[in-house]
Amino acid sequence: MAEKTKKEKKSNEEVVAHFQALRQTQRNLINKLQELEMDLTEHKLVIETLNEVDKSRKCFRMIGGVLVERNVGEVLPSLVVNRDQLMSAIEVLKKQVTEKGQEINEYKEEHKIKIKGIDDIPKEKKESPQATQGVLVQSKS
Repeated sequence: MAEKTKKEKKSNEEVVAHFQALRQTQRNLINKLQELEMDLTEHKLVIETLNEVDKSRKCFRMIGGVLVERNVGEVLPSLVVNRDQLMSAIEVLKKQVTEKGQEINEYKEEHKIKIKGIDDIPKEKKESPQATQGVLVQSKS
């Protein structure tokens, strides 16, 4: 009987370890998504600025850690291509984050995993933001 308990415990530990790995993967995807969104914002800002500048004007671009002198006419098309690639990569990552979230929820339901602090809150309180507001009444006993 002691062997059966150890197997169940190890199984539970494996389930929790796999669940934590899934959550860590989702966190990594979210971090990468945020990084790409910041890059996209920078690209949009630079493109917007360079659109107002003469195409023959000298500019500098960082390529692989090396600062290279170019002109606006050469840099702008490559920035537009990079922006478009970033937008498509962001869409792919958003889809992966959503899929990973669904996978985590399915795994959580399948193994009846409950997260302390999150799953302890009744559903009524989760759904209504006003339920967290209350009135403090003092009794005169």
